[in-house]
Amino acid sequence: MNVFITGASSGLGEALAYRYAEMGATLGLFARRRERLHALRETLAASFSSPVHLYEGSVADAQALQRAAQNFLAIAGAPDIVIANAGVSHGTVTGGEGEADLPVFREVFETNVLGIVNTFHSFIDAMRTARSGTLVGVASVAGFRGLPGSGAYSASKAAVISYLESLRVELRGSGISVVTLCPGFIATPMTAANPYPMPFLISARDAADLMVRAIARKKRRYVFPWPMMLVGKLLRVLPSAVYDALFAGAPRKPRK
Repeated sequence: MNVFITGASSGLGEALAYRYAEMGATLGLFARRRERLHALRETLAASFSSPVHLYEGSVADAQALQRAAQNFLAIAGAPDIVIANAGVSHGTVTGGEGEADLPVFREVFETNVLGIVNTFHSFIDAMRTARSGTLVGVASVAGFRGLPGSGAYSASKAAVISYLESLRVELRGSGISVVTLCPGFIATPMTAANPYPMPFLISARDAADLMVRAIARKKRRYVFPWPMMLVGKLLRVLPSAVYDALFAGAPRKPRK
């Protein structure tokens, strides 16, 4: 099994790398932090026999991803699973002092949305030829409704959900599956600075176990953990007036 993972140097990406290494997969790990990637490969090599290939770069850099994909394809062949996991989250505001947040909005969208497009674009032709494989995009429950103070993050994850749905329908009959993962709160460096309660928080390792099972089952959309699935359903059906009243005073993520 060949698995390519972006955002692999920490958090969910690192946990997924461990899980697939346990399964004996040939791994392609892509991330910005060279030192963390090499440390991860050394740790994996000490416990597992899975081949691990490292690629340094940003998912916002389409050419870097294409170079990584070409190398991985030459070494391992068409991937069985491509997981577009890389993402960033920053508190943002619009207008006034938020003028300084304009570059942050751009960074969030280039990483969270275009990063997924860049990742899939680099592999999809080989997967079409093989008529097999699974493309996995990591969205978020935050994409179900717009959270105050997190306009960039919520909007980017909403865009990811819609993009993946479009892609899934486009690829119908091609042999390629598309899986949309919508996690709730996961204990990772991204959530460590959140200054508010995070209900149903689970570890990255537990989240990776749930994700791997959902990917194996080729679930079209998977919201987890299960209590957050219920919260997500409620959020989607709340009337706008009720939602506005409930969340107007909600605590907000700090700005970058």
